[in-house]
Amino acid sequence: MEELFKKHDAYMRATNMKIVRDYINDVNWESPMLCLRGSRGVGKSTLLRQYAKINFPAGSREVLYCTLDSVYFATSSILQVAEKFQQHGGQLLILDEVHKYKGWSREVKEISDLYPDLRVILSGSSMLTLLNGDADLSRRCVGYDMPGLSLREYLQFYKGIELPSYSLEELLADNKRISAEINAVCRPLQHFHDYLRFGYYPYYIKNKYDYYTLIEQTVNYVIEAELPLLRSVEVANCRKLKALMSVLANMVPFQVDVSKIATAIEATRGTVLEYMRHLADAGLLSLLYSDLLSVKKMQKPDKIYLDNPNLLYALAGSKVNVGTIRECFAVNQLKYKHKVEYGSKKGDFKVDGHWIFEVGGEDKSFDQIADMPNSYILADDTEMPYGNKLPLWLVGFLY
Repeated sequence: MEELFKKHDAYMRATNMKIVRDYINDVNWESPMLCLRGSRGVGKSTLLRQYAKINFPAGSREVLYCTLDSVYFATSSILQVAEKFQQHGGQLLILDEVHKYKGWSREVKEISDLYPDLRVILSGSSMLTLLNGDADLSRRCVGYDMPGLSLREYLQFYKGIELPSYSLEELLADNKRISAEINAVCRPLQHFHDYLRFGYYPYYIKNKYDYYTLIEQTVNYVIEAELPLLRSVEVANCRKLKALMSVLANMVPFQVDVSKIATAIEATRGTVLEYMRHLADAGLLSLLYSDLLSVKKMQKPDKIYLDNPNLLYALAGSKVNVGTIRECFAVNQLKYKHKVEYGSKKGDFKVDGHWIFEVGGEDKSFDQIADMPNSYILADDTEMPYGNKLPLWLVGFLY
């Protein structure tokens, strides 16, 4: 145990507390067991360490943070660690990268049964499921999905600009006042297009080429390691998955031709649809359907986007379509707290089955959504709203 506590102390010393994401307040940390999921690189590990550092004094032995890709767990089980930790008065056991430990769910279930007073926090890939063949944790473990940085958080992290978040209802009802208050603190357009290129992942380090290299490494890790481990994808097919990501990065969203994509990557139509679902679950794609309630297993999505604009710039480079970037940003910022559907002929997107959004440049007209109730334009390159035409950057303040 002392070896694990030494590693825990080292992690705590290395954890920067300068900025703690507001997301920490969205989690009920008092749950007996919770699971923090998210795509690779969004900052799950940092948030877990910050929570431990905030709530336990330095040197405390009532909390233990472990990362399960440590060589320690090659010869020791998490069940053994939990037993010893609990015997020494441990209260909170944090198991990071839990999906890298074979049979984790079965042992976690047993820990819950044997030590009901021991709080357990898990973290892992977006693809991590609490329902599997070994143990059903869905009734005892609360799951949370963590996104990357919003535009508002990017301003906080990298520009030192503190601004509040707003609900979508607030933004739509009081957009003039909110836009004016934000513009009084900073000029959002000045930072918006930088955010589209470098702002989603919390590890931008000034050099954009290093940043894009890190993003490519993240994509490769998901495809080469996580998909074979969590979705039983054959390692031999990883090349096809990378080819699929490349094709989608260079595709305009409204041109969804699954058969053409299948031919391009030398796969069947059914395999392409299966791969798309895996990549969406991994936080690399956003798949939009016209009716979420009736989506069938092998149904073709109506629109396909890379998950966030930074991914698009990293994989497509200078060939990025400006319209694609705008729509990708809107979907990415809206989907964390809302259900986003394909709008068909009724705008680009339908949100929560209630609001219609059309995305475009500052000259975008209402022709496509004229006379439709609860319809709005999200316009790029504008600072202030005009009627139901809102600045596109405004949806970057939803969290």
